[in-house]
Amino acid sequence: MNKLTSFKNNIFISIYLYKDIRVLRLLILGFSSGIPILLIFSTLSLWLKSAGLERSTITLFSWAGLAYSFKFLWAPLIDRLPIYFLSKKLGHRKSWLAVSQICLVMLLFSIGFTDPMKSLFLMALIIVLIGFCSATQDALVDTYRIESAPENMQNVLSSIYVIGYRLGMITSGAGSLILASYLGGDKEVYNPLAWQLTYMLMALIQSLGLICCLMSPEPIGKRNLINNFSEQSRLLIVFLFSILSFISIFIFFPDLNSKDPFISALITFSKFSIGFFVSWLTFTFLIKINLLKKEIISSTFYDPFKDFINNYGKLTLIIIIIIGVYRISDIVLGVIANIFYVDQGYTILQIASFSKFWGLIATILGGIAGGLLSSKHKVLNVLFLGGILSSGSNILFAVISIIPKDPLYLFLVIVADNFSGGIASVAFVAFLSSLTNIKFTTTQFALFTSMMVFIPKLIGGYSGSIVDTIGYFWFFIFTTLLGLPVLFLIHRLKKNIKLKV
Repeated sequence: MNKLTSFKNNIFISIYLYKDIRVLRLLILGFSSGIPILLIFSTLSLWLKSAGLERSTITLFSWAGLAYSFKFLWAPLIDRLPIYFLSKKLGHRKSWLAVSQICLVMLLFSIGFTDPMKSLFLMALIIVLIGFCSATQDALVDTYRIESAPENMQNVLSSIYVIGYRLGMITSGAGSLILASYLGGDKEVYNPLAWQLTYMLMALIQSLGLICCLMSPEPIGKRNLINNFSEQSRLLIVFLFSILSFISIFIFFPDLNSKDPFISALITFSKFSIGFFVSWLTFTFLIKINLLKKEIISSTFYDPFKDFINNYGKLTLIIIIIIGVYRISDIVLGVIANIFYVDQGYTILQIASFSKFWGLIATILGGIAGGLLSSKHKVLNVLFLGGILSSGSNILFAVISIIPKDPLYLFLVIVADNFSGGIASVAFVAFLSSLTNIKFTTTQFALFTSMMVFIPKLIGGYSGSIVDTIGYFWFFIFTTLLGLPVLFLIHRLKKNIKLKV
């Protein structure tokens, strides 16, 4: 009877938590976060393929997602700098969130006036800016989720956030492809207007997140803001000069092209490494000449990372590696997935139905399953299960790459893969939330999610070249193997750490 009573109490508590208005807010904000990502990745890749661009060029556009990897660089500014007038009117968190959402709506709408066949550079620039604003929105929604509810609600909010995020992806994935097809984007003759109108309509849908933001309360919490205008300006100058030095390396770095994807990846890694080193030198030099007080630098950039290291000590490196490679199998495969479907002979409507609709429905169901599992079991156990499922499901793609084309097989593989990904996503968000100190919410969570996508996106940018070299079958086997080392690290971490969830 005690077990039955406990079970009933857990059910009632779960129902009560899901009826909370904060759950509805996170559903809408998660939906808003999920809109841009497919518009700058998979949907965009089909537009570019329709325009006749080469596969290796198309996958390079995935580097727009590197903004998600670098958001930890500007997250400290979001934590410390108010936006004049708006911060007083809306609140600190809401003002930054609203600005990122307004920029997203404007940039998505502007895509409707570009054509990759005529203005590829302009489109690339806008896509990078969308990635920047989308990454900023994600960081602020994560902050809002963590700061607006107590620890006992974080599993529920993590689950509902993933569900909302996937609903946004259904809209911008399946919805945009169906719309583009209806407007003529699926025809043999390239039709840029179909894609342009699609992005304009997606911009209108993106505005739902802005409406939700404006109608939501500011999270209650103490803000350690820099209110002195001179110090604010100096902090921005130090940050901008450091970023400009990094960008300069990319502009003036020697053009060393190689047909070997692994050599190209090594060159790119070297470019990033030199860029970061020069940026760090610039940052250090500006501090040395006393452009900014050391205590401002310390409290803004160093303290959040120092706090994390102090909390986890020797386990810090293991945690960082887990964060950096946990989703590598899914992300690297995801860059090439739509191109694979087209190369296999499937139509845009079939891709929209299987991948962008049923696949994301499966992800939502996986998210619900992940939420239930995380509420009953330790988060690291669910994280381990998600790692096994998400990397193992890539073997199914290897199988359908060598058997005759069959829509049913593709449907089953996509559903299985997305259900696995849903469980892994919820467990991972809950894991990251448990690591975050609420004193440094935006900076620490942005650091975690930045590390999550940096290596996968870097490798994903060369996925087209890797497929050209080894073929689809061995590429999918390669992505499966990429996900195995993290399982050993999670198992080791389980024995040495206690988390809040």
